[in-house]
Amino acid sequence: MHRSRTSGRINDDGETLHPGGYALLFHPDLIRGTHLARKMKDYTFFSYDVNEALHMSDRERQTIFTCFGEIEEELCHAIDKHSRSIIISNIEVLLNHCLRFYDRQFATREAINSDILTRFDALLNGYFDSNKPEKLGLPSVAWCADQLHFSANYFGDLVKKQTGKSAIGYIHLAVINKVKDRLIETNKTVSEIAYEVGFQYPHHLSRLFKKVAGCTPNEYRERVNTV
Repeated sequence: MHRSRTSGRINDDGETLHPGGYALLFHPDLIRGTHLARKMKDYTFFSYDVNEALHMSDRERQTIFTCFGEIEEELCHAIDKHSRSIIISNIEVLLNHCLRFYDRQFATREAINSDILTRFDALLNGYFDSNKPEKLGLPSVAWCADQLHFSANYFGDLVKKQTGKSAIGYIHLAVINKVKDRLIETNKTVSEIAYEVGFQYPHHLSRLFKKVAGCTPNEYRERVNTV
């Protein structure tokens, strides 16, 4: 394991900058089989793009530096049977602080994030009103994120923080709403509608529709038509 001060050079319009920072590098075997290894998938920020980086206050920066200091302090001690667990615990604390700071960042950018959701809605509406579903199928989270210029993980976390729903759940809700419209406004069969909105097999639509709406497409159509 290695914690080091790093520096680099960036050429910006002829001016060479020398940013500095810290890097925490460790072999995967350090945490293999531990609670932290099982939890690593929860730290989705590792897959964020550079432009989605965490913006920290001075106090938050100091918290992170303190975590680095604790790890460095342990590395300077003679290695004993407690060293691994203490180092792993400090790494987990550092990563958990990053989760907290990203939650704060999502919260403080609520107005911006609301605009992103508006763009997401427009993207989905445009997609389902075109012939793309029949050619490409249902839109994926990765495709939507790319269209809105985000990494898939950052976009998924943003949608979750703003709506309480996963990004794929949000897409499923959008497609079911489109299906409801077509069940009411047209006489097309469920199979025809399923292919139009991007399902390869009609029974996949029926299954999702019942999960989201609590009834089958035909039951929904009958219920609405009898009102």
